[in-house]
Amino acid sequence: MNILLVEDDAKIAKFITKGLQEEMYQVDCAADGEDGFLFLKLNSYDLVILDLMLPKLGGIELCKKIRKKGITTPVIMLTAKITVKEKVEGLEAGADDYLTKPFAFDELLARVRAIQRRTTIKAADLQYGLLRIDLLAHRVFYNDQEIILRPKELAMLRYLLSNTGRVLSRTRILENAWGYDFDPQTNVVDVYISHLREKLNPFFPAGIIRTVKGMGYMIEDCSDD
Repeated sequence: MNILLVEDDAKIAKFITKGLQEEMYQVDCAADGEDGFLFLKLNSYDLVILDLMLPKLGGIELCKKIRKKGITTPVIMLTAKITVKEKVEGLEAGADDYLTKPFAFDELLARVRAIQRRTTIKAADLQYGLLRIDLLAHRVFYNDQEIILRPKELAMLRYLLSNTGRVLSRTRILENAWGYDFDPQTNVVDVYISHLREKLNPFFPAGIIRTVKGMGYMIEDCSDD
């Protein structure tokens, strides 16, 4: 699950990000509403965690703006404000849930999981022939045999399978699996692709991940396995 956190308080942002990453969620962070809107225009997210009081563009305005643009990504709004009127304003702006600061991380996590259940109930699996990713359990199977992957390997495989037939550059894979905190000169993508091939090729003798020289990697479309 890819999450965008829009929060200008660095300590709170670090606390939430660390906790979500420990639960195997991918998190991008924006420190103001304008950057948050830019992230949402450039990337696809499963959830937005949005602070109400933001510099440049407030949370209410940002929420209204993304809904006007047709972005339907679920939004959990965070705020120190507690009046019913203000909560109603946030919900009517397009937020799906509302959490008042200070809050326990366990409560935020429960709300994240509740939205995840609602949004993935019709797409709990990602299938490629006999290869299947259980999106809720974060597990990979070939037929009934489980393939043990590390979190980043799983994130890369999910991204590749979600874009079958499309060449994905190393930069795009890095942004999706590692977020924006990475060295663009790193060879970590090549290393992890090698690990993935080692684990997947026994099930796909002809190989599943194709290298497109000078461009990146891809998985071909398949109608059957």
